[in-house]
Formats: sequence, structure tokens, C-alpha cells
Amino acid sequence: MWFAGCASAALLALTARGSAYSIPALSARADSDSGSIKVHNISVPVDHFHNETKYEPHSDKKFPLRYWFDAQHYREGGPVIILASGETSGEDRIPFLEHGILKMLANATGGVGVILEHRYYGTSFPVPDLKTKNLRFLSTEQALADTAYFAENVKFPGLEKHNLTASNTPYIIYGGSYAGAFAAFARKIYPDVFWGGISSSGVTQAIIDYWEYFEAARLFAPGDCAKVTQKLTQVVDKILTGSDKEEKKQLKIAFGLLGLRDDDFANAIARGIGGLQGNNWDPAQDSSDFGIYCGSVSSDAILYASTRSLAPYVKKWLSAHANKNDVKYLTNRFLNYIGYMRSNVESDKQGGCQGQTLDECYSIREMYGSTSLNPSSSGRQWTYQTCTQWGYWQTGSGVPKNQLPLVSRLIDVEFSTIPCREQFNITAEPDVESINKLGGWNFSYPRVAFIDGEYDPWRAATPHAIGLAPRESTASEPFILIPYGVHHWDENGLDPNATEIGLPPPAVAKAQQDIVDFTKVWLEEYEKEKGKHANDL
Repeated sequence: MWFAGCASAALLALTARGSAYSIPALSARADSDSGSIKVHNISVPVDHFHNETKYEPHSDKKFPLRYWFDAQHYREGGPVIILASGETSGEDRIPFLEHGILKMLANATGGVGVILEHRYYGTSFPVPDLKTKNLRFLSTEQALADTAYFAENVKFPGLEKHNLTASNTPYIIYGGSYAGAFAAFARKIYPDVFWGGISSSGVTQAIIDYWEYFEAARLFAPGDCAKVTQKLTQVVDKILTGSDKEEKKQLKIAFGLLGLRDDDFANAIARGIGGLQGNNWDPAQDSSDFGIYCGSVSSDAILYASTRSLAPYVKKWLSAHANKNDVKYLTNRFLNYIGYMRSNVESDKQGGCQGQTLDECYSIREMYGSTSLNPSSSGRQWTYQTCTQWGYWQTGSGVPKNQLPLVSRLIDVEFSTIPCREQFNITAEPDVESINKLGGWNFSYPRVAFIDGEYDPWRAATPHAIGLAPRESTASEPFILIPYGVHHWDENGLDPNATEIGLPPPAVAKAQQDIVDFTKVWLEEYEKEKGKHANDL
């Protein structure tokens, strides 16, 4: 599924959606430097795997991989802690270094905190443009090799007298969402480089039809939000798949989206229930979208005055397509659903979609066509990664037949993969086995921690997925589920200039303290191993 808006989608990273795809990105910065934190680059190979045919024609070139570091807490013998930025510009992760988990860990361990950008994101481009032929070097394996190369070769400006490469220094890698899985994989694939890995909301299981994305909303949405959404979605689907063309036209007019294809329309009006991922304990990052949506469809009162005149149409649709006992209960809720969407459509018209047609703003068919390099855009790159390796299409069609979906069943894999075919000419399924062979839901490796949120829509792609056997949390393999938590909440920290009470929430504060504690245990183990090795020489 794609939540369209101005031909862009939130990744895992972003928005992810999907950022494991994306993560909602933190606030973009106006420049690349922040106070004492300066931007740097290291030259890394474009192609680490000359024996693999999928990267042909191969390249012997190098490109600048961007990074930032903060050494203000560094003490002799301290670790290097890399935060993998994942499927977004590394600039979006600087708050984690300034006052988030990376700063906490560096301060507690006397370490150097590093933000390392992922190839093809931000300004770390190994190619002149994003034409399909130039995306062949965009794979998780190549990016992991970049990260290992960095750890083995970096010389931090101002710290040249210290050997801070992985041969002499413990490296801990941290990441959230896609980058969370990335951190776990880095530790397993390069165990001699990375002493430990911390996977926050790490999506270690690649999934083609990720209908489970909406299970968190079904289980944990407030009030009647999920139940109402299921019932209204069923009504909308009956209209969209029915034979009454006039009824379908009226429905689209009511939502302010007349002209969209049926599947694009169904996708566009799903944005409200898909917003759970944006909930955050940090007021600076918390999105109100999900709360406004759920408050709207859970209310008995008409909240949007402009929808009152639509009541006769809504009653007619409900009488024809809903349980007769639900007509009164759903009428104002349906009007509020329409009002919520119309409000968003009007905001889009005045914002990023200004001057665009509905298709240009909301159609999946219009997305990710630009091949120019843009440091603030990541949609085309992450879409390519989902088409080739990760999947994560958030469908309504995949929901079991005995369960009402929260989004339209018109949103299926065939619809969701339109960009794969139209933008990249990719017709094959993504090679999810290239990811899942590393462990998937059962991923386990010494000194790899999994930190997840109870309410996270991406939880179903992590080792904390509901239905999996419970694991014991140990110092070697910490396994922490944050009550009420959503997407990589442990990475956030309060801006020191913020005036807040009761934050971070106790469950987040405890998780962050646990992270500091087990990281210290890992570093003690490193010192013991180092001493043992020295005695053996």
C-alpha cells in the first residue's frame, strides 16, 4: 500500500512507510553541520562484489559516503557507536546524535557517536542519476559492505592519533526500522568488525504481502476507530466493486477525489488508519493524524459542518451496503470520515500538491518517476529496494476472508507493485529470501539486541511478532518490548532546550537505561577478550 500525497509516500524510514519501508523521518535540517557536529565523507567502493553477476557491468570506482560524528565524550579505549541512517538522508538522524540514544550511549561509554548515511540516500550517491540501470548497486548487501569498510578504514578528523578502526576498537551498530534489521545483519555478516548490534523495530523478516501492517491499528486503535473503519471500508468496497456507476461517482465527489481510478481512490482514503506509525512520545515528532482520524470516526457528532448536506447520500449508501442495524450508528461517523479526508485534500492542494492534478498528487502510477539526484528525496530509491528485495506491500486483499480489512481489498500486491513495473520494468517478485536467509523472525546472534514497540505496525515483521514463541531477554541477546510503544521509540531523546514534564515515558526511559547497561556489559566482554588475546600472543 502507498499513502499518496503529492506523489510521495512515507517510508519506514519514512515513512518508512515501508520505510521498514519507512519510518517517518525526523525533522530535516537546514544545513549539513550542526554546532560542533560537522559533516564528513569517506571514499568507499561503488561495487564490493565483483563476482556477482547482478552487479554487472561492475565498477572499480569509489564514491563519497557521508557521515557525522561527535567525539566530545570520547575517552581512550572507548567504542565507536554507529547509527545506520537507513532509507533517508543521514541529516534526518542528527537529533539522535545531538540528544537521542546515540548521545546517551556515547556519554555512558566514553565513545564516539557516528551517523553513517546509506548509499543512494542524502548525498551519498555512487552514480550520476537514478535511472534503473544505475540502481543496480543499490542493495542491502552493498550497503552493509560500505558500513564494514567504513569501520575498517575510517580516520576521524582530529582523532588521527587514535586507531579507531574495528581492528583496534569495539564497534557497536545501532539502527531503527530497516536500519534496525541492517544493524542485526551487519553484526552477523561481519562479526569480526562489529562487536554488537542493536536493532530497534528491526524488520528482519522481508514479506511480500504485508497485510499485517494494519494489525496494530486493528488491535490497539482507540475507541471504536478500528471497528468503524472496518465497516466503512466494507461499504466503500461494495460501492467501488458494484455496478452502479452513478453511486461510485457520487462517493468520489463526496470525498473530493472524483477522477481517480478506483484503486487509487481506495488507497488515497486509507491515509487515516495508516497513520499509527507516526505516533511518538516525543512532542517534537508526534503526529496528530492518527488521533484526529480516530477521533473523527469514533464520534457520534458531526465534526465537519460542510458534510452535513451529504447525510442523505451517506444514509442511502449505508442502507444499501451496511447492516441495517448499523445505519444510524455509522451515519455521522461516515460523514466525519469524509470530512477528515476532504480537509486533508484541501490541505494538499494548498501544500505540496499545489498546481497538480489529482493523479499527479494521489495516483501510485505517477510516483517515483524522477531520476535526478535529490538529497531530500528517497521514494524512488526505497521503492526500488522493496521491488528487488524487501516487499512490504501493505494490502487489504491479504487480510483473511473471515476478517474485515481496515483498508480496501482493491489494494492488493498487483496494485502496489505498479511502480515496480512502470518505473523499473521489474516484473519478478522481490528476492525476499536474500534477506530472510539471515534469520527472519527467528534471527538470533550473540550480542544482538531487539527493541520493539508493542503497538508498532512493523512489529509483525520483527522477532517480537505476535504469535511467535516468547524469548528470554539475556545480556547477550536482549529482547525488550516497550509497552504502548510504536516505531523505534528508544532512539528519541528530548531536546535539552525543551520544557516538558513526565518525559520520556517510564517504559522508554527504562528501555534506554537497559540499552546503556547491556552495552556496557558487551564492552566489558570486549576488554576480557582483548586481554585474553594479548596473553595468547
